Amino acid sequence: MSRFERWKQIGQPLIGVAGLLAVWEIAAQSGLVDPFLLPTVGQTVEALARGVTSGPLLGDLAGTLDRTGTSFFIACVLAVPLGVALGSSANVYRSFEFVIDFFRSTPASALFPLFMVVFGAGDTTKIAAATFGAGLVVLFNSAYGVMNARKTRILAGKVMGVGRLRLLLDIMLREAMPQIIVGMRGGVSIALIIIIVSEMLIGSSDGLGYRIYAAQVLFDMPTMYGVIFATGAVGYAFNLFFLILDRRFIHWGGK
Repeated sequence: MSRFERWKQIGQPLIGVAGLLAVWEIAAQSGLVDPFLLPTVGQTVEALARGVTSGPLLGDLAGTLDRTGTSFFIACVLAVPLGVALGSSANVYRSFEFVIDFFRSTPASALFPLFMVVFGAGDTTKIAAATFGAGLVVLFNSAYGVMNARKTRILAGKVMGVGRLRLLLDIMLREAMPQIIVGMRGGVSIALIIIIVSEMLIGSSDGLGYRIYAAQVLFDMPTMYGVIFATGAVGYAFNLFFLILDRRFIHWGGK
């Protein structure tokens, strides 16, 4: 790859960012939107920098990352093995398909009252709700990946006398890994969204969601937009991590 192509690859994604910031700045400076409701890009960046250097934003970020990471880890530990087990048997999966699809289609935020009854109004409720939402996405994709494993490779393993457990771990699981990574990408995004929403709605004293809500109540719009920007950056970083993981380590996907 030439130097020009490398710079082009790096610079192309920034075109959309520059365009968005330009539209934002024009709307704020021209008065198309009430300046009180839409601060300039500079005011937002200044508020974000102030929150990082001398404000509570780093603590809020740490709290949100801790809750999101904990819920996502629990979701993967529970959902990946369960999804692989379900996907390895078509009859078992069909038996639970309705239940899985029903809860997968139910917004986890709608179940906040149930989680609060069971776990109380605290971090446990936030983590449980995020684990539930993320786990269903990971579970479905894990099962789907196993069910769509290449039949020729499975048949070759059976012909060579490979046992069922080794067939599941060495062939089916490897075949399913690209789809499992897709489920993890979706699952970590769902976990982050649920944590942010729960920090807004359920009693919190820190977290990015809490800071967005607090800034909105105080009509501190630069801070509110700055924290929203930080939240989007966290979500993008999660997504980028799994894209890199997929490209570098799941190299056999689609082959």
